[in-house]
Amino acid sequence: MAKLLVKLQRYFRRKPVRFFTLLALYLAAGSLVFLHSGFSGEPTVTGNQRGPGTGEGPGLPYLGVMQLSRGFKASVTMPEVGRRHGAWFKSTSKEAVERSKAGDHGGHRSRAIRSRNAREKEEDRARYLGCYVDDTRQRTLRGVSFFDYKKMTVFRCQDNCAERGYLYAGLEFGAECYCGHKIQASNASESECNMVCKGERSNICGGVNRLSIYRLELAQESARRYGSAIFRGCFHRPENISIALPVSQVMLNMSVDKCVDFCTEKEYPLSALAGTSCHCGFPTTLFTLHEREDEQLCAQKCAGEEFESCGTSEYLLVYQTQVQDNRCMDRRFLPTRAKQLVALASFPGAGNTWARHLIELATGFYTGSYYFDGSLYNKGFKGERDHWRSGRTICIKTHESGQKEIESFDSAILLIRNPYKALMAEFNRKYGGHIGFASHAHWKGKEWPEFVANYAPWWATHTLDWLRYGRKVLVVHFEDLKRDLFVQLQRMVGLLGITACEDRLLCVEGQKDGNFKRSGLRKLEYDPYTPEMRKVISGYIRTVDAALKLRNLSGVPEDYYPR
Repeated sequence: MAKLLVKLQRYFRRKPVRFFTLLALYLAAGSLVFLHSGFSGEPTVTGNQRGPGTGEGPGLPYLGVMQLSRGFKASVTMPEVGRRHGAWFKSTSKEAVERSKAGDHGGHRSRAIRSRNAREKEEDRARYLGCYVDDTRQRTLRGVSFFDYKKMTVFRCQDNCAERGYLYAGLEFGAECYCGHKIQASNASESECNMVCKGERSNICGGVNRLSIYRLELAQESARRYGSAIFRGCFHRPENISIALPVSQVMLNMSVDKCVDFCTEKEYPLSALAGTSCHCGFPTTLFTLHEREDEQLCAQKCAGEEFESCGTSEYLLVYQTQVQDNRCMDRRFLPTRAKQLVALASFPGAGNTWARHLIELATGFYTGSYYFDGSLYNKGFKGERDHWRSGRTICIKTHESGQKEIESFDSAILLIRNPYKALMAEFNRKYGGHIGFASHAHWKGKEWPEFVANYAPWWATHTLDWLRYGRKVLVVHFEDLKRDLFVQLQRMVGLLGITACEDRLLCVEGQKDGNFKRSGLRKLEYDPYTPEMRKVISGYIRTVDAALKLRNLSGVPEDYYPR
């Protein structure tokens, strides 16, 4: 055998062309066998994930923000995955097999046929109503909206709207989902809803300014409940209530759910109970919800529910309904390129993404980033894709702290957060994603002590460097932003050179959480900081506090101490 191999080796050395010819034939034969097995085998999974399109937030009373640009129509095919089904919307195994056999061959006509077939099969869960016109300034569905530029599917949109108790779910531009209790637009031709879902090529998800709308049949009962309404407090009756809260109705059998139901149907985000009168409206300068009263002043029993309070004619009990306040949701790029670069600087874990969300809602312009984070782009931060020097965004997210990087910016908003909270937030992000959590194994293992040793000094040097090298720095403490969002956001928007519209800022207060807030349900049951860690971090806090006071700024908030 060895002699035979030696002879073959000598033979091919003399005639290398024959060797490469045989090798090419061997590879070609292998490829043919592989392709044949791929086409002849049965597919084992269903659904299809697709890439992003553009989206824009809905807009009710228009506050001066222009329509977003529909600049591109991306179509990126991703690996197939099985569909997730909620408790109210389950698929039988027979349907799953039929979908898996359907494949994805043919053009738009075959996709439309399959889409119609899927709609017919799902009529017992969500009935397809048709294609409708949508207007970016006056949305057809005015409830909650969300975008997913990679994985949007019909079911995902229906599921999210149903969980929030809405009657209708609409899909637009392949990647946008809108919910609502009422359709406020006319029908369009079915041919105008011609864009496939970004996460599901077999279904249609609307078109350009066109909505594919479904009625959530099994969600109707949950839509009549007020369980997801948020209690805002007891407030004194505004002076001109007919202007402050323009819609009202007398309800002799008043209860919280009846008033919330009424305002939800009228598409208003605020429901105010005043004895036997129910008032609906938006938070405005006439009714800001900033001055809460003692709840005992509103403690008058409801006529229709003895265990509930319904307020009085002078003191209103206010709830926030499921209706989304869309006055601050439209966003766009700057109409002209900015001449100055403004940084939104922070240590990682200090709330930079949340601050970006607030700034975008308050100004109506996208924020950019020194980096590129695909997960943020896919969730609606469209400025993430732009180069940070493009000049098309209102400010630039950065965690950099070197002199050269800092001096690249003309001014900065410096966001500072309690290091104990910031370190834990960044550790969760690093090992669990933007809204996930690190596992207990990570907290208990070597990762946490190493992380604190490396990142705690950076928390201090980051602030010190920006105070030293920054040209025009506005210091905002994360804790102050949470405690007094309206005032702090006014300061931030002022530095950006934008005149803040007060009604828009009040709208932001109602939408402040955004899509990147951890649920808080998985808080650690123990303190991960050792006495040695505390001693070191307390030293850094004192250093930063002294540096702030040296520049005639207020020191760190009191809740950083005692540590």
